[in-house]
Amino acid sequence: MTGTTGTTVEQVMAELAGLEDPRMREVNERHGDDHGVNLTKLRAVAKRLKTQQDLARDLWKTDDSAARLLALLICRPKAFERDELDAMLRASRTPKVHDWLVNYVVKKSPHAEELRLAWFADPDPVVASAGWALTTERVAKKPDGLDLPGLLDVIEAQMKDAPERLQWAMNHCLAQIGIEHPEHRARAIDIGERLEVLKDYPTPPNCTSPFAPAWIGEMVRRQQEKQ
Repeated sequence: MTGTTGTTVEQVMAELAGLEDPRMREVNERHGDDHGVNLTKLRAVAKRLKTQQDLARDLWKTDDSAARLLALLICRPKAFERDELDAMLRASRTPKVHDWLVNYVVKKSPHAEELRLAWFADPDPVVASAGWALTTERVAKKPDGLDLPGLLDVIEAQMKDAPERLQWAMNHCLAQIGIEHPEHRARAIDIGERLEVLKDYPTPPNCTSPFAPAWIGEMVRRQQEKQ
């Protein structure tokens, strides 16, 4: 299988194998990822290959996480059909592939809103987390038409007991509502304080805590400093 510049999947896979670092794989596996390629080096490979949609599709088919991450960097997001993106998401087994697919590809797709609505209510919590991630994007950038009080109702009722990846996505949405929409800020902070989701999450110095009330407070403070 050959890309438009003559690069084959076999050549790319051999290059990725040469970049494999066992220590990095060990670190990544603690977070649920199953590759050992430094992402800076991976991005350098992508920069050299440039956009190659056919090669990207072929790399995705390998089911190798490093190859899939590279595919997401060299693909043409708007070239994927809706059902193709849906199948790709459901096949995204690891957090990093899932995250990059949503953020680098689906968010740029003309099918993003249709997929947001479909995934948001999906019974698979990992698929649903992608729907919440797309909703969070709209909360920040295109909130018109969103039922923000309704979203807060769902978060209040379901976030505490949600599976980890869905819980993180709901929590991000909660924080974004509180940050971007002052009229809902007090309620968002109150929900975060009562549910205490991620309250004790270990946060390195100089990093913002993912605990929603702290996150909201810090980001609002930064906004006010810029004014």
